[in-house]
Amino acid sequence: MNAQDDNTAPSRTGMRRLIPRFEFRRLHAMSRVHIVAGTVLAGLGVITLLGGSFKAAAIAWAGFFLVLAALQFSVGYWFLAIIRSAPART
Repeated sequence: MNAQDDNTAPSRTGMRRLIPRFEFRRLHAMSRVHIVAGTVLAGLGVITLLGGSFKAAAIAWAGFFLVLAALQFSVGYWFLAIIRSAPART
C-alpha cells in the first residue's frame, strides 16, 4: 500500500547532508568524477612545476593545482567510504 516512491532520496544523516542531493543519488559516478578531476589536477600541477623551471610563480601555481587535486581525491574517497558503509539493498 505504501510503496516507496522512486523519486525520494535515501535518508541522509550527519555529514552526508553536506552532499548535494544530485550527487548523493549518484555517489558511484560522482566519486569517479572527483577522482578523475583529482588526477587531471595533479597532472597539471606536475606539468606546471616541470615546465616552469622551478620559478616562484610556477611553484605557486603547481601548489595551487596540487592542493585542489588533494581536495578532489579526499572528496572522492569520502564518497567511496559512504558507499562501502551503506547497508546492502534487499
